[in-house]
Amino acid sequence: MQKMSLVALARQQLERAAAAASGRSARTVYGGHEHVLRQTVIALTAGARLAEHENPGEATLQVLTGRVRLAAGDDTWDGRTGDHIVIPQARHSLEALEDAAVLLTIGGHTRNGSHA
Repeated sequence: MQKMSLVALARQQLERAAAAASGRSARTVYGGHEHVLRQTVIALTAGARLAEHENPGEATLQVLTGRVRLAAGDDTWDGRTGDHIVIPQARHSLEALEDAAVLLTIGGHTRNGSHA
């Protein structure tokens, strides 16, 4: 069994994001290509964004700290600390409205990395 503090990891990734030219930092905390489930803490400084990209499969965001905006087409969802957002099955982007860290959870991948 493994245990970690997501609060401490979010704080660490926010420090790294602040030092990065992109204003972003990420660390996978569980999973990867050999697992069905993958969880990654992503930190974004205010105004930083993940440009529009394809949906990776079933996915959710849990806002660990700060505020973010998830956009898919004309639809947007604002999230703040403690919110849980189901990522739509569409191209989408993520923007930090203030310094923020989220836990991205992606499921539905087979062990060889393709979608289930």
